[in-house]
Amino acid sequence: MGYLISETTREEREAIVAKSLGNISANCDGCMSGLAEMYQEYIDGQKELREINMEFNARYVSGEEVPGREGCDMNVFSR
Repeated sequence: MGYLISETTREEREAIVAKSLGNISANCDGCMSGLAEMYQEYIDGQKELREINMEFNARYVSGEEVPGREGCDMNVFSR
């Protein structure tokens, strides 16, 4: 079984996400519901898993590596 939208049905994508997260209903804690919601676009067939994961991981790239963002102003003190 593949993971691409073109290779799966909606039901299969729901099962993939549920199995990956363990508790799709997110009743056990607050953070699981956010993860479940994060993958809704995959379940709906709008974005591939890779795209969602890349967007999530992009938040952890330093400001200097992201175009359009400025670095930290802490360098002002070393001038």
